[in-house]
Amino acid sequence: MATASVAFKSREDHRKQIELEEARKAGLAPAEVDEDGKEINPHIPQYMSSAPWYLNSEKPSLKHQRKWKSDPNYTKSWYDRGAKIYQAEKYRKGACQNCGAMTHNAKACMDRPRKVGAKYTNKNIAPDEKIESFELDYDGKRDRWNGYDPSTYHRVIELYEAKEDARKKYLKEQQIKKLEEKNNNQEGDAAGSDGDEEDDDLRVDEAKVDESRQMDFAKVEKRVRTTGGGSTGTVRNLRIREDTAKYLLNLDVNSAHYDPKTRSMREDPLPDADPNDKFYLGDNQYRNSGQALEFKQLNIHSWEAFDKGQDMHMQAAPSQAELLYKNFKVAKDKLKSQTKDTIMEKYGNASTVDEIPMELLLGQSERQVEYDRAGRIIKGQEVILPKSKYEEDVHANNHTSVWGSWWKDHQWGYKCCQQTIRNSYCTGSAGIEAAEAALDLMKANIARKEASEESPKKVEEKRMATWGTDVPEDLELNEEALTNALKKEDERKREEKDERKRKYNVKYSNDVTPEEMEAYRMKRVHHEDPMKDFL
Repeated sequence: MATASVAFKSREDHRKQIELEEARKAGLAPAEVDEDGKEINPHIPQYMSSAPWYLNSEKPSLKHQRKWKSDPNYTKSWYDRGAKIYQAEKYRKGACQNCGAMTHNAKACMDRPRKVGAKYTNKNIAPDEKIESFELDYDGKRDRWNGYDPSTYHRVIELYEAKEDARKKYLKEQQIKKLEEKNNNQEGDAAGSDGDEEDDDLRVDEAKVDESRQMDFAKVEKRVRTTGGGSTGTVRNLRIREDTAKYLLNLDVNSAHYDPKTRSMREDPLPDADPNDKFYLGDNQYRNSGQALEFKQLNIHSWEAFDKGQDMHMQAAPSQAELLYKNFKVAKDKLKSQTKDTIMEKYGNASTVDEIPMELLLGQSERQVEYDRAGRIIKGQEVILPKSKYEEDVHANNHTSVWGSWWKDHQWGYKCCQQTIRNSYCTGSAGIEAAEAALDLMKANIARKEASEESPKKVEEKRMATWGTDVPEDLELNEEALTNALKKEDERKREEKDERKRKYNVKYSNDVTPEEMEAYRMKRVHHEDPMKDFL
């Protein structure tokens, strides 16, 4: 506590002040009084005795030195879990496309993704969640139990009570069993004393380890967590010193890897050696055989059961997990046998039928069969024609043969009437004759038509002399038309060099006169001419 600093004129004044305070504490001197006539507490400094004017308090306090006004914006409340505010019947615009709630979008939806969203099905619209936003105060932000429901703790209590009841029930059953054995055995006091000792052993807590089991292990005194080595502890030494260390079995650098930190060697250090002579096959061999494999299956079963909603944990409750795994194996074997019995009852069991005769087993019989040199049966067994799963010798629409019994011109048909239409009615031999007559008539008409037609006269083609061909000697050109064609060719060349002179309305004609062709030959650039640059 802070004290008031008072300036004294001399040491004598200071000594007198100390003596006065001691006398007041002992009640030998009157208490000091302030200006208002109130008694001054010597344990409270004078600068704290007068409270601020805004506190309206008659006695001194430290209330003005801390934040005594609470902020109305802060709160210690928590979210209302699972609260819904509105249940819609139809999909609303802007709602979640997956579940139909308005309080979130499809990206933040926590429901299972539907195959067809609520936007398109308009069914099973999820209710709108209650959205709360509040600001926590200093204590509320740091309160780890804020929002905790104390009523949920009864589940933990029930779980522990159930475990305790099961343990008491088991101990009671063991005691009753030992008492029954004691009554059955008439061996006198020795048997009775042994029974009492066994009863006492049953009451021992399960967490304690029997001291007799530790006798096989050598005890090594080791200093634990002390700088000077004050405390010691007993450490089990599980390795026999006579055994060769696993990293010395094979000194090859490329052999199995040895991890010195975990003291593990997963692979076999001597893979080529005789298995009967080896006593160490690697850590993987131990992990995949014996009790390690059973423990692995137990762990897998506990994980799968927990994922399916079973309240079990391998590390938290190993006894419970092992008991549930045993019950699971019993139920699985029972279901397997039940399924086997159902199948055997439905389809029968060939192993339980009467024994098959030896004649059938050995393939021997009294029937005589004769074969020819080619291996065909001559006498003694009828020829059995193989049957298919399709209908055979079924004739429809008055046909006497099946579809596909006749082939002509890459088409299948009926042999009885030679028709290529599948659902046609059979006309017999009359239909065959009519078809042949129609074919002969068609051939005669085609021949008569070809004979009556005259062959067209050949039209003499008037071939125009074009560029790239030989020019006929008798070609006559009009001088005036050739001059106009040369002018047009010059204009065309200028338009090609400067596209701004090209007119919008272009008249194009596909007819080329001999004069225009001659003008083009005269004006074109002869690239193969070595004297073209001097022209």
